Amino acid sequence: MVDIHDRLEKIRDMIDKGNYFVINRGRQYGKTTTLNALETFLTPEYLVINLDFQLLSNTDFSTEGRFVSSFAREMYRNNAFRSLVSKDVVDAIKRLKNDNKSFVLADLFDVFCDICAETEKPVVLIIDEIDTAANNTVFVDFLSMLRGYYLRRNKITIFKSVILAGVRDIRNLKLKIRDDSEHQHNCPWNIAVDFNINMDLTADGIIGMLSDYEKDNNTGMDVALIAQLIYDYTSGYPVLVSNICKYLDEEIGDWTEAGVIKAVNRILAANTPLFESLINSLEDYPEMKKSLYQILTKGERFSFNPDHEPTKLLLMFGFVKVEDGAVVIANRIFETRLYNDMLTSEEMKSTPISKAGLFDKPEFVKMEQYN
Repeated sequence: MVDIHDRLEKIRDMIDKGNYFVINRGRQYGKTTTLNALETFLTPEYLVINLDFQLLSNTDFSTEGRFVSSFAREMYRNNAFRSLVSKDVVDAIKRLKNDNKSFVLADLFDVFCDICAETEKPVVLIIDEIDTAANNTVFVDFLSMLRGYYLRRNKITIFKSVILAGVRDIRNLKLKIRDDSEHQHNCPWNIAVDFNINMDLTADGIIGMLSDYEKDNNTGMDVALIAQLIYDYTSGYPVLVSNICKYLDEEIGDWTEAGVIKAVNRILAANTPLFESLINSLEDYPEMKKSLYQILTKGERFSFNPDHEPTKLLLMFGFVKVEDGAVVIANRIFETRLYNDMLTSEEMKSTPISKAGLFDKPEFVKMEQYN
């Protein structure tokens, strides 16, 4: 496992400053792994409330009362958390979770204040998978109250820091306001500071992980070479690094350049949740898809413009990165998979680009070796 201690230290620095922030990265980028490690890392100095909105259903967001009850239910399920707060607080949480009609958000925040007031440690709230609630008015009301309490933190005892995590940056939330397709920008959580900590795995980090593996398994691999190859194909995208190593360890057993290429080809041929999520998001955002195809087919280099909506979406979903002021595809594996998907899409099948691509594909990517 790659050592993420430096990343945790940097996040703790933000918490020590009392920052409220959003960790938004693409699917399977190590957000949940980081948050779980962060909870353990912070425990000596902080009381951490760590929730995952994946455990809440659509019904849990349907009314204010249901949301309060569901939030309390997830806090109550955390045995370690219950052991760190008083019986009065536990009883208050229990009352909230058992009644989904009478209580409102203010009752939940009263419990938050009680927790923060009675504990000797500062309290950190972490909520993962906030995308689950992105189009929900109850959740926006919750964020609005968080903002209100944050702005009055000199008068009200409340969380030291709040961390929200998901793919979408909710500071630019588009809230669905009617049953049709109309949306509006309407997120009250503009108190969040930028989260600029790099969550990519570095070549040196991969070297450390492979060195530990080599000590235990004696494969004879050239650790520095294999680590650099893995990094070159993935640009440090965590799940891609993990998948290459998994294939090499469990199926291929050849820790050489040829083995790495075989692992990459298996990733490209697999129908994984990551690739499904990427392709589906392209269908949901046609303008983003158009911009991506311009990069893939024409090799265009767009100067980074933080106000360009398609570019913001491409960055948010992890398709691209900014390199020397230009927008480029995030890694070589994405580039190949997305190029293949583009060539076989219905709107591209009859175009000269597609026909040329299908015949000249080895000029772009060979199944056994990249150019």
